[in-house]
Amino acid sequence: MRDPFNRSAAIVGISESECGRGVSLTPLQHQALAAKKALDDAGLKKSDVDAVMTTDVIGLPSLMVAEYLGIKPRFTDTTVTGGSAFVLFVEHAALAIAAGLCDVVLITYGSSLWSDRHQFSTAAVDPRMPSAQFEFPYGDLSPISAYSLAATRHMHEYGTTGEHLAAVAVASRQWAMRNPNALLREPITVNDVITSPMIASPFHKLDCCLMTDGGGAVVVTSAERAKDLRRPPVYLSGSGFSATHMTVPQMNDLTTSGAAESGRWAFKRAGLTPKDIDVVQIYDSFTFSVILALEDLGFCKKGEGGQFVAGGHIGPAGDLPTNTSGGGLSYTHPGAFGIFLVIEAVRQLRGECGDRQVPDAQRALVHGIGGWLSTHATLILTR
Repeated sequence: MRDPFNRSAAIVGISESECGRGVSLTPLQHQALAAKKALDDAGLKKSDVDAVMTTDVIGLPSLMVAEYLGIKPRFTDTTVTGGSAFVLFVEHAALAIAAGLCDVVLITYGSSLWSDRHQFSTAAVDPRMPSAQFEFPYGDLSPISAYSLAATRHMHEYGTTGEHLAAVAVASRQWAMRNPNALLREPITVNDVITSPMIASPFHKLDCCLMTDGGGAVVVTSAERAKDLRRPPVYLSGSGFSATHMTVPQMNDLTTSGAAESGRWAFKRAGLTPKDIDVVQIYDSFTFSVILALEDLGFCKKGEGGQFVAGGHIGPAGDLPTNTSGGGLSYTHPGAFGIFLVIEAVRQLRGECGDRQVPDAQRALVHGIGGWLSTHATLILTR
């Protein structure tokens, strides 16, 4: 078996569907549109695909997508790890290709979250979960309640402030202003964030990710096959995964996440360190998610994440360009954002990002977060 973390697998096609609000496409249509565009991007045909990876919380999603597209896969994956799943699928694709189980993997995601928003309950905690007996009766509004709990503890232990959280939103918006496809492109200030409506202390409205419709697709194949395709390949050089708990009260330490473990594995497999990374994509469900991940991934010391982002490091003028599409805070967020992190990282490494392009980006880190800070998937991609 080839080493899947030694540049033996490559991302060769990427695309989004139509992202925004009120797009009038079903989740399957979002996936079909994104898949068609991603395969065109790679210079491949639907008949070349022999593996489909996607996920949902119910049903047989990979079979639904395969049938809808007219693909008969010899390998599928529907691993449910929340928003980290579509980052984790890149690792799984590399493993499957290295094992000879398939040759061309299509990873898809699609959601009509914004259009369907009136159908959902306000409570996101499943009452069947064991720990829900201690949370559900009190009106838990997870995931926001869970993340706000962790953020509050971080503020208590390390002096992180609302202004520090707001700096993440401001940096994301600065990047979004350079992305013509971002939903929100008007400039904002730290004061705008901390005076926006309080949602769940310490999170204001602008500390929280968007709700949109949209979809995306990523195509992965072997490095050998990638050499002959349309776009420059982007190689998987390292990855790691960690699952530490289901609900946030089961976290051993509210101020340290599984990113410390997933990041350690990713850097070890790639033979790199945080200092080698040119551009970072982190799942920003909330502003705090970025601060916590930057610390746990080793880009700054524990407890110094707030000061780090407030120092301008992650914005367009900073030395660690982060969430260059505008992220889930300003670009789009159709229920799960992981696949869009991969897409933006690949675009940066190809040099296709126009006004938001990071000069000579050679190495990108992608970090997906799922559940209630429950799962963490880290990729290191190289040109």
